[in-house]
Amino acid sequence: MERYRDRDGDSGVYAYEIGADFIRVQFEDGGVYLYTYASAGSRNIEHMKNLARSGDGLNAFITRAVRKGYERKER
Repeated sequence: MERYRDRDGDSGVYAYEIGADFIRVQFEDGGVYLYTYASAGSRNIEHMKNLARSGDGLNAFITRAVRKGYERKER
């Protein structure tokens, strides 16, 4: 996984991993969630990928738009 930059220092996201049709997100509490096209929609996943790469806004977007749209909790 790649460390999330968190440019503002206010995110609960610690790291992420990007795949063709998914993003895996690790939160500061250690929880790892898999979000996929099937579970959250391709537009949301692509937006999450862009936010992850930019290092800003990923946690807020998950909270606001995706919430429980993960495929599974892995840890």
